[in-house]
Parts: sequence; structure tokens; C-alpha cells
Amino acid sequence: MKKSFLAAFCLLLSAFSVSAEEQRPVLVLEVKGAIDPAVARYVLRGLEEARRLQASAVVLEMDTPGGLDGSMRKIIQAVLDSPVPVITYVAPAGARAASAGAFIAVASHIVAMAPGTNIGAAHPVQIGASEKTSSVMNDKLTNDAVAYLRSIAQERGRDLEWVEAAVRESRSSGAEEAVELKIADFIARDREDLLRQAEGWQVKTVFGAAALSLKGKPLQELPVSLMEKILHQLAHPNLAYILLLLGIYGLIYELATPGAVFPGVVGAIFLVLALVALETLEVNWGGIALIALSLIFFIADIKLPGYGALTAGGIIAFALGSAILFPGARISHLKLPWTTIGAAVLLTAAFFLGIVGAGVRALRQKVTSGTEGLIGSEGLTKTDLRPSGMVHVKGEDWQARAAGFVRKGARVRVVRREGLTVHVEEVKESV
Repeated sequence: MKKSFLAAFCLLLSAFSVSAEEQRPVLVLEVKGAIDPAVARYVLRGLEEARRLQASAVVLEMDTPGGLDGSMRKIIQAVLDSPVPVITYVAPAGARAASAGAFIAVASHIVAMAPGTNIGAAHPVQIGASEKTSSVMNDKLTNDAVAYLRSIAQERGRDLEWVEAAVRESRSSGAEEAVELKIADFIARDREDLLRQAEGWQVKTVFGAAALSLKGKPLQELPVSLMEKILHQLAHPNLAYILLLLGIYGLIYELATPGAVFPGVVGAIFLVLALVALETLEVNWGGIALIALSLIFFIADIKLPGYGALTAGGIIAFALGSAILFPGARISHLKLPWTTIGAAVLLTAAFFLGIVGAGVRALRQKVTSGTEGLIGSEGLTKTDLRPSGMVHVKGEDWQARAAGFVRKGARVRVVRREGLTVHVEEVKESV
């Protein structure tokens, strides 16, 4: 009886274990577009979710031109530390794992590629420096990238000569060549083919060597969150730069015309969005400081008119700050084009020179209000001046006093004002 009970219990436990094993999903993360902080946040969240679910594997379905070095390294560190095997699948057909994408792929436990895809072109790019400085810095970046990728490739058993050529010479290989060179492990037509070929594959995780068991496991996609989508869209130099410009324009317009309110509110919102976008990018804070300095110059020239001198200094500071704002990136997608910088500088110059020019013209105009605006104005007498009476000047009736008698309806000119009384003289009609 006891043996029967024990056998039944073991059978039930075995069935439960098999059922639990079958429920361990394969988590699919879609890595599309540039590798930026939003993508890094998504991948790190996915790897943590895979750990929580005790997933059988994580598939990074990748199509990327590359991205930011800092975001790439965060992803690689998470992949290397992942207890769940990570499979990079370059797909669909026509996709690529370039630059930062190639680094992440090499760091993965398994690399698979769809037909018609390519991997490589991992040479780092540095912009925003002089030719001499750029050459020295480029050598440092290249040597660092080579050492980093070689160490990862050695850990994963990838071809060391190819990874060095991918960095130094921007070498790129198609799917078939990548498999021949042992950069990729196999070519898979689709996700089902990917799992079929990866079944039983020996991998080494932080918990030691293991064989992949993927047969019959459900594929579970992890969607990108709304916040990650917003951050990914904001993480573009052009958008961040335009938001910064709109924020500056709105605040300056509010300061130039107090009480408008709407431009100030919209400008503040754009400025906050710009700061969020800049936080997701590799930014030279010296460039931010120069742009902030230009803003101070613009405001000072509006409040304390220097006849354009401060605005000229602001335009120079703005141009220099824009030029060095984004110092470098691995791909052109994350560089600020010179055409954008040139157009922004010209637009900013026109905007602020227009505001300052209007202020200067206002200062040079003859005063038309108050005591100064009243003196020299002409009007008509409403009563006889004997020598006091009433006159009508600039749409208003005034108590008036003349040096002598002036008849009603005569034209007079204001010569001075004392309180609420104006002193006038008769305007003699020329013959």
C-alpha cells in the first residue's frame, strides 16, 4: 500500500514538473531602430522579466543600424550576466545588426540570421573635434572597441580576426558568410525554424553549461511600453534640438511681450521635453552651457538694449554650442546635420535681430504719450483764452493758459505743462 502511494506521488510530482517545464516560455524582444537608452531600458526589462518567468530563452529579434556606446554596453553587460540564454536573431530578411548591433549579437549565447541579412560595420565614429584631435580620439576609440569586442568574442568562441576587422575596417558579412566564419551559428527562415535549430544547443550562462530545451515551448512577445516608445521617439538629435529651439523662442517671446502667457507656457513645455530628450542622448554639456549663455545674452539685449551687440554675441555662442552639442555617435542617425544647425542659427539670428531691431526703433521714435508726447502737439481752443480757458489736444480737453488773448476756435501749440494745465501759444496761419 505504501509503495503504491509513493509511486502515485512520484508520478504526480513528475507530471507537475513536466507541466511546469512546458510552461517556461521563450520570451521575444523586438529590437528595432537605433540602440538608445529607451531600447536599453526595454531589453534590460525583458531580461529581468525572463529571469522572473524562468524563461527557456530570450530571443532578441534585431534590425538596427547601431547606436549609442553607453546604451550598447548596458545591454551587453545584462546579456553576459543573464542566467537565461540569449539568442540574437537578425530578422526579417533585409535586416542588419550593424555597429552596436554587431557587438550585442557577438555577446549573445547564440546568433542566428534570416536569409538576406548582414552583420558587422562596427567602426566607432567621433565627430565635433578638430582634425588632429579627432584622429587621436578616433584611434583611442577604435583600440578600445577592438579590445572590448575581442574579449566578448573570445568568451563566446567567435572568430577574433573578423571582429577586429569589423571594428578597424568596418567589415560586414552576409548571413551565409557569417555562418562560415562562425560569427553566426545558423540561418533560420522564421521563429519556428529558429527554435527547431536551437533545440539541444549547448550554451554557457552564469549558472554554468546547459543544453537548450525549446521544443514545444510557447513564444511570448514582450511589448514596448508607452514610456519606452516616447523616449525612443525623443532620442533623436534633430527632435531634441528643435524642441530646445521652440522652448527658447517661446520663453524669449514671453519676456519680450509680458502677459502673452501662451508662448511662455508652450515654450516651458517644449524646454522640458527637450531636456528629457537630451538626457537620452550623448550630449556635450559644454554645448548646453554655450546655448544657455546665448539665451542670457538674448534676454539681456531685450531688457537692457545694447543695440544688437549682445544679440550678436548670443548668436555666436548659439552657433558654437549647436556645433558641439552632440559630440559623437556610431551612426549618422544620431548626429545633428550641419544643414539643421545652419538653418537654426539663421532662423535664431533673424528672430532675435527682429526683436532687438524693433526695440531699437522704438527707442528712436519720438515719444507720443505722457508729458513728453504732449509738448509740441497742436490743438484747438474750445473757449476764448483770457488768458485761461479750455483747449482740445490729442483727443482730450485740457485747462490751458496763454500769454495773451486767444479767440475760440484758434489753433494753438503746447509749449509746456504744469500739473493739469498746459501752456499754449497761438499758431499763426502763414499767408
